[in-house]
Amino acid sequence: MSLALDPAAQDLLFREARTPNTFTDEPVTDEQIQAIYDLVKYGPTAFNQSPLRITLVRSPEARERLVKHMAPPNQDKTAAAPLTAILSTDNEFHEELPRLLPHFPQAKDVFFAERPVRERSAQLSGVLQAAYFIIGVRAAGLAAGPMNGFDYPGVQAEFLDDDHTPLLVVNIGRPGAGAWGERAPRLGLDEVVTTV
Repeated sequence: MSLALDPAAQDLLFREARTPNTFTDEPVTDEQIQAIYDLVKYGPTAFNQSPLRITLVRSPEARERLVKHMAPPNQDKTAAAPLTAILSTDNEFHEELPRLLPHFPQAKDVFFAERPVRERSAQLSGVLQAAYFIIGVRAAGLAAGPMNGFDYPGVQAEFLDDDHTPLLVVNIGRPGAGAWGERAPRLGLDEVVTTV
C-alpha cells in the first residue's frame, strides 16, 4: 500500500467526497466546528501566520444578508444549507506573529511591515488553510460546498472590515436528496506531472 491513510479515510476525505448542491436540515453544531478547527489549525502557513478567519452565518437575518450577495446559481443552496461559513484572510495577521512565531518575533516588522506584502502572503496562506478547512469538514463526516460565485466587495462590506478579504463562501452540512450529479472527470498523472 502506497498510502499510510486507511482506505476508508481516503474515501471519506477524497474519493467519495463531493460538493453537494442540497443539504438535509440536520444542524451543524458548534462542537463540530470546534472539532474541525482543532484539526485543521495544524495545516502549514508561511511563518505560521495563520491568516484564515471564519465567519459562521447562522441567524436567518445574516443568511438573508449573505444570500443577496451570492451569484444566482448559489443563492438557493446557500439559503437552504444548515450552516454557511465565510472564509476570509486577516491582512493584519502580522500583529499575531510575535506569539505565533516566538523564535523570530521580529518577522512582523522585517517581512510584513508593508500592507501589499501582507495581503499577498495572507491570500496564499489563507487559500491553503481554506483547503484544509474543507478537508476538516469532510473528516467530520459532513460535506462542504465551497463557492467563489459571490460579490466579493459586497460580502466584505456586509460582514467584514477593510482588514479582512473574503476568499470563499462554504456551505456545510449533510448531503440532501439529489445532492450531486455525475462526478466530473479528473486529469491523469501524466497530464499534470513533469519530472525534470
